[in-house]
Amino acid sequence: MPYKSSFPSIPLETQPFGERLLDALWKHSVLNSTKKAFICAENPKYFVTFRDLYLHSLSVATFLNEKGFGHGDIAALVLPNSWEFLEIFIGAALRGGGVSGASVLFTDFELERQFIDSKSKIVFCADNSLERVIKAAKNCKNIQTIVVIQLSDHSLPYPELQFGIIPYTYVISTLPKLTQHSIQVDVHRDIVLLPYSSGTTGSPKGVMINHSNLSTMLSIFMNHFDKYVFSKIAPDWDYNKESAILSLPFYHAYGSAILMISVLKGQTGIILNHFDKTIRFLYLVPPILVLFANDPIVDKFDLSSLECVLTSAAPAGVDICEKAYKRIKSLKRIEQGYGMTEVSLACSMPFPEHEKSRVDVVGKLLSNFEIKVIDPSGKELPLGEIGEFCLRTPTLMMGYLGRPEATAESIDDNGWYHTGDIGKIDNEGYMYVIDRLKELIKVKGYQVAPAELEDLLLSHHDVADAAVVGIPDEAFGEIPKAFIVRKHDKLTEQQIHEYVNAKTAPYKHLKGGIEFIKEVPKSAAGKILRRFLRDQHQKSEL
Repeated sequence: MPYKSSFPSIPLETQPFGERLLDALWKHSVLNSTKKAFICAENPKYFVTFRDLYLHSLSVATFLNEKGFGHGDIAALVLPNSWEFLEIFIGAALRGGGVSGASVLFTDFELERQFIDSKSKIVFCADNSLERVIKAAKNCKNIQTIVVIQLSDHSLPYPELQFGIIPYTYVISTLPKLTQHSIQVDVHRDIVLLPYSSGTTGSPKGVMINHSNLSTMLSIFMNHFDKYVFSKIAPDWDYNKESAILSLPFYHAYGSAILMISVLKGQTGIILNHFDKTIRFLYLVPPILVLFANDPIVDKFDLSSLECVLTSAAPAGVDICEKAYKRIKSLKRIEQGYGMTEVSLACSMPFPEHEKSRVDVVGKLLSNFEIKVIDPSGKELPLGEIGEFCLRTPTLMMGYLGRPEATAESIDDNGWYHTGDIGKIDNEGYMYVIDRLKELIKVKGYQVAPAELEDLLLSHHDVADAAVVGIPDEAFGEIPKAFIVRKHDKLTEQQIHEYVNAKTAPYKHLKGGIEFIKEVPKSAAGKILRRFLRDQHQKSEL
């Protein structure tokens, strides 16, 4: 029998998520009209209040309406962490549309691919991404409008813009229609968020997350932390007094969730890349934990208030956790969670019932989730046995945008999502992630799909065949390494690096190196046998 969460279920959210966020902004504005919702860490004189967020979100909705943006449309966001991300998200949701965030590190080649696949109608970008966005948009027929936001330096005026490019100041100066800002939304069918994930295999795909998926997921997450985490590790926790550190990228499901939770809870969010604020609890990814454990720069900052961190998006090793404990004396707990974009964020979270946190587990299954563990034949395994995790939950995505075959491969007829992760559940309900079947490479928490890099390498006229695997790296978690069959011996590693680097974000670069081989090992069905390549790499390291 499938294992059901031991935590009580909570009601599914039925209110359109844009309306829920707008209601939260109004509520916190009424309680304190001058309370800061977000502060820029680089320069704290730049901030926005809950009241201004409320008005700006309505202005964005009205602007989008004037541009013909409505039900089912997608807005692409090429933005660093900034509160404008939230304003645009709410504005699009109120119009019955959704947003698709892209990394500011993406090249125009990568942006063009996501713009086309998502059928984005409008792009909001930062000033230092504008040139790449314009270049990418030239081949995207759906894009009708580009809006630029001055973010590289808040003190600078907007640069002179070419005809047709709209400054964000114009957007938020649009007079909001307070009674006509939203349209009818089907919370179970309408996409509100379209992040990109490689799933268990293949190139990045748009993950269709509806209003109910996302809103219910955040309710589950907040309920769990309020009842089972903060009540144990910080009984005096008060959201009004505790700021939220927002350092995880907002275009990622993890980062956007923490952003939205801070608004729902009425916290002041510190948008930063520095860890120099008084803070008790941090949401991290393992590479930042590695920095805490190893990097000398940490000694320049006062982290004496830090008591607990939650790390997710990739496994954090026991050794690194122990190093972090020794380095940061105030740190009482390091907790791990487990999740994926396809379930709208997380499926397991810490359950701190012991005096010391357990870094060997990823917590317990969240409310409203079911899990089963299966062997390669699909047979269900008992507790304690190791196999593939399969999940079922009302927060599961609707599927991959425009990829019915990939959706069918991931979600079976009974609604089980096959994660590609290998693990087990013990008799107490604790979950262990041991390995993964999926080919995805996790570089600093970022997803790198081997198939994406292989397609790019094969587009090089001197490459006959190619395969990419992830190899372990202490600083990055994993890094990509390419195995290449050349058409001739004149092709060099440097030429390959230059070709890949020009078309991909830095975290996709082949930092694991390039190895020229005579033949890529493949199965009879033509599938790349990556385990042989990983073994070959390990032997070369000896």
